[in-house]
Amino acid sequence: MNTAKWFRSKSIFVFVIAGGIILRFLAIPTLAVESTEPNGTVWLSSLNLSKMTSGWGKAEIDKAVQGQPMSIAGQKFERGVGTHAKSVMYIDLKGGSTKFTAYVGVDDEVRGQVGSVEFRVYGDGELLWKSGVMKAGEAAKKVNVDASGIKTLILLVDSAGDGISYDHANWAEAKFEVAGDKPEAIDPPVEEAVIMTPKSSPKPRINGAKVFGVRPGSPFLFTIAATGDRPMEFSAEGLPEGLRLDAKTGRITGSVAKRGKYIVTLKARNALGEAEREFRIIVGDKLALTPPMGWNSWYCFFTGITDEMIRAAADAMVSTGMINHGYTYVNLDDGWMVKPGSKDPVLGGEPRDAAGMINANKNFPDMKALTDYIHSKGLKVGLYTSPGPLTCAGYTGSYQHEEQDARRFAEWGFDFLKYDWCSYGRIAKDRSREELKKPYLVMKAALDKQDRDFIYNLCQYGMGQVWEWGAEVGGHCWRTTGDLGIATSLYDNVTRYGFLHDGKQQWAGPGHWNDPDYLLIGWIGWKGALRPTSLTPNEQYTHVSLWCLLAAPLIFSGDMTKLDEFTLSLLTNDEVIEVDQDPLGRQANRVALAGDSHVWAKDMEDGSKAVGLFNTGEIETKVVARWSDLGIKGRQRVRDLWRQKDLGTFEDQFEAKVPRHGAVLVQLFPVR
Repeated sequence: MNTAKWFRSKSIFVFVIAGGIILRFLAIPTLAVESTEPNGTVWLSSLNLSKMTSGWGKAEIDKAVQGQPMSIAGQKFERGVGTHAKSVMYIDLKGGSTKFTAYVGVDDEVRGQVGSVEFRVYGDGELLWKSGVMKAGEAAKKVNVDASGIKTLILLVDSAGDGISYDHANWAEAKFEVAGDKPEAIDPPVEEAVIMTPKSSPKPRINGAKVFGVRPGSPFLFTIAATGDRPMEFSAEGLPEGLRLDAKTGRITGSVAKRGKYIVTLKARNALGEAEREFRIIVGDKLALTPPMGWNSWYCFFTGITDEMIRAAADAMVSTGMINHGYTYVNLDDGWMVKPGSKDPVLGGEPRDAAGMINANKNFPDMKALTDYIHSKGLKVGLYTSPGPLTCAGYTGSYQHEEQDARRFAEWGFDFLKYDWCSYGRIAKDRSREELKKPYLVMKAALDKQDRDFIYNLCQYGMGQVWEWGAEVGGHCWRTTGDLGIATSLYDNVTRYGFLHDGKQQWAGPGHWNDPDYLLIGWIGWKGALRPTSLTPNEQYTHVSLWCLLAAPLIFSGDMTKLDEFTLSLLTNDEVIEVDQDPLGRQANRVALAGDSHVWAKDMEDGSKAVGLFNTGEIETKVVARWSDLGIKGRQRVRDLWRQKDLGTFEDQFEAKVPRHGAVLVQLFPVR
């Protein structure tokens, strides 16, 4: 048995005296003096704290998360670990610990702010102790957990459901009593990347949007998304005058002059059979009747984008088959313009020509040729700018050149504009709603004068409750949150930002969508340093399931040239995509919350309900979707959308075991 002892070193000061005069004094370290701690004590702060996640900052040894001495409701503590919700630490006890004790609470350094957390301790998949919600100023609570025989302990600090602001959490005087092997901090369990999406049938299946909006006279480009063996032949009955279909590629092009609603029957045929589907073309003032689907360069290439990279992404969207599942847009983010003041011969130069029209930098020698290339693939193309003088990364913005830039973007042949607030913050007088609206109204008016349609994406991070007025300024989708980012806290951002949409559903619908940022799966990175997403496989299922329930734009931002089979399976499950692209355009809302269990539901056009069961906790748990919460009655046929198979008929409720950080996505159909 290990009998580790803890010692604290001390020093003795020796004064050397000669002839009654102190000549000098010496600080002589003594042998370590044993403390009064019991045998076998191992302090939590002595473990590898790099294994402890922290929702802000990093875990601190014997200090609060901001580096101050630990204090809870005025009580001082010399030892412990300061962290920040959401925080998780896995510890392998190796069966050698007998007890875990600590004092927990919100640190006083928040100075009366609204921090509130819940501490939990799990052992081998069972909840051993929880604090309940604790707020700043509350006295510390004592943790006393019998750890005998336990192999794996989990220490968790949750945000108590109100966000993580000021959630400075202390595990004070936290220690293990050890009678055998010492505890060791470890990584969370490794998950297998299980592909649940079945392979597409070789028979034809028509996918993608069922409704499409276009302005009268604008260029029309729509590629029928269809899976199945090639060659495949396409046809369309009821196309309005002015449109034509390429039977080999499935591309519908032309323009329609007359306003109205046109019901078209699309057909796809190969050697194994035929599929058909109703398709509605709405010629009027509304665009983006379903959430946009595509790719954006930001989270894989930052500003280091080139013409070749964008073409390669378009090629990959076709070669991987993503185009056959409804993905349409290939979007350039920041970095295509000239960077004022740059001495780089590629990025520097004249931002605008003599007529004030914006120039691209030398990485993009011919923007019109680039858009023509992407359009020739049956895809559309978008770009990025800012209403301020400079973009977020310091490239040329559109301030006081909105009309010219809109004309240039149309001349080049773009179809989508992301308009990012950035340096306009130095122009706006304040953050009043009037000032927040102003730059977006100016650019929208300029875009509306052009002879082609632009999907207009407002990127301003949710300021001024943009979801309440984004449609008023002509936005088709608007960022409701800050950036998801690519750090190890990505899962916390996915769930936090996603779940913040509860209550925002009334502002989402055909032509105007809440946008919680991109799909950050596959290979992502920063400034060219690409690596696989930090999301585990279960967390990736959560990410895509939640975004589809939210009717969010499905814009993938990983490297298109590094798409592996698992990532493709997440992006190309047609039954899951149909939840996002449903023509009714409803955004899901949360209908039940119990601890780490969340149930979200969305009404579908056919009268069914899409339901997501989410587990944000650290252990597998049973999540229950009750008919009373969903507002339905009677027998329901339940279909697992990821596995694309029926699970049976259920009454009153459906329940499923949901893994750590995982999701189950089902669709409920009334049984008549």
